Parts: sequence; structure tokens; C-alpha cells
Amino acid sequence: MDLGLGNASAVVVGGGRGMGLAAAHCFADDGARVAVVGRNREALDGAAAQLRERGSPDAFGVVADTVDEAQVREAFSVLSDRWDGQLNILVNAVGPSVRGTFDELGDEDWRRAIDEGAMGMVHCVRAALPLLRAAEWARIVNFSAHSTQRQSAILPAYTAAKAMVTSVSKNLSLSLAPDEILVNVVSPGSIASEALVGWADSVGVDGSDPYALMEAIDEHFGHPAHLPRAGLPSEIGPVVAFLASRRNSYMTGANINVDGGSDFT
Repeated sequence: MDLGLGNASAVVVGGGRGMGLAAAHCFADDGARVAVVGRNREALDGAAAQLRERGSPDAFGVVADTVDEAQVREAFSVLSDRWDGQLNILVNAVGPSVRGTFDELGDEDWRRAIDEGAMGMVHCVRAALPLLRAAEWARIVNFSAHSTQRQSAILPAYTAAKAMVTSVSKNLSLSLAPDEILVNVVSPGSIASEALVGWADSVGVDGSDPYALMEAIDEHFGHPAHLPRAGLPSEIGPVVAFLASRRNSYMTGANINVDGGSDFT
């Protein structure tokens, strides 16, 4: 399907790897101008090279730690100069790195989870809004998580940060509706990300096998999907790309579960 992204400008925060990169791939495949933002220059350069090969000839990476609002402002200043002060698509795919049970987490862990998982998104939306408002059309897609609906004992701080992302996104869908800027959320389930594959390997499971990975999730967490395997980052990208595209013209304020089937509503 032609998503109408030819010559659109799209930035994926956290687009150097994983699900963010999978979304960036879809934008490049449809002819968009794509930038990826993150902390790791090597990952960003590798991602930009892939995007150029896939159809975004001017793809580039911008280094910024989204926890630092000054760095975010500088990154979006670079984007503004590159794209004449306009931006069509903002995707926030960064998640917190904090893990641990409630008893294990201290105040600094909670602050870091909120900073990494939610305030970084706030910083990026704040910096991007003038560019989004200046564009002919604009979309925001934020990554939440299915753990906000199906809890895990080792993810209370992570889940709290993602719940904040969901709530702020819902509010933005309302407050930005007069500007016709559509705001939606994607909530991935058990996706074979680097973190999940690394966890599986640490417990003696072949994380590269999505069927074995889902069996391990069932055994350790009791959270199997209806489908008998974990998802792949490449299965998230097309969902994000549709929500961020001109083809999505009337969906806003939605939280889309991409989880292989689950028992929550």
C-alpha cells in the first residue's frame, strides 16, 4: 500500500535499533525523508546507512540523550534546519532500562525510569510541536507497552513510565485535535527485542527462536500470547507506519495492542 509518505519528513527517536528502526525502515520504503535520534552514534550511523539503501537517500542520525532537554532542543534545531522548519512525523520509541521488583527499586530507579521512559517523550514532543504545526499534515506515534494492561512483578517502574506515555498521548490527541495533528499509541507485547532476547539467553533459552522465547515467557511470567510465538520488530513497523501516514486520516487517541493476542481489552 502506498502510504502517501513520498517526500514526507519523519524522525524516529530511538530509531537506531529494534522496533524504532523497523518503523524507520517502513518510512524509507515508502520514500520518506528519515532521521533517527538516539544516544549511540555507531547505531545511528548503521541505521542511516540501511535507510539510505531502502529508499531514503538523505537519511541521517542525530545524537541526543532525550533525558537532557537541551540536547533534544539542539537535535530538533538540526532537523528544522534540514527540513525548512517543518516535520510531518514524530515517533517516540525509547523505553526505560529500569528493571526490578518494587522491593528492589530505590527512588533513583523510579526517577530514572520516568525520565527515560516518559519525560524524554515529553521533551521530544515539546521540541517538535512548532515543526509539526508548520507542516501541511502531521502525526505523532508514541510507544507504550502491553505491561500497562498486563502487569509484571519485575517491571513496576517501567510500566509506570509507559502508563504516563499512554496518558499524555491521550491528552495530546485532545489538545492537538484543533491543529489536526493525530496522536496515537502502539503497545507492543512480547517482541523479540535485544533486551528480551538477552534475557532469554541469560536463562538458557535460544532467544533467536520466537517459539522458544514464548515458551520461556509463559514459564517465567505466565503471560503467553494467543499465538505460540513471540513477535518480531518487523511486525511492529508497519503498524507504526500506518498510524503515522496520511492514510490514517481519522484515528487519533487510540492505543493499538500488537501482542499476538491477549486477554485484556
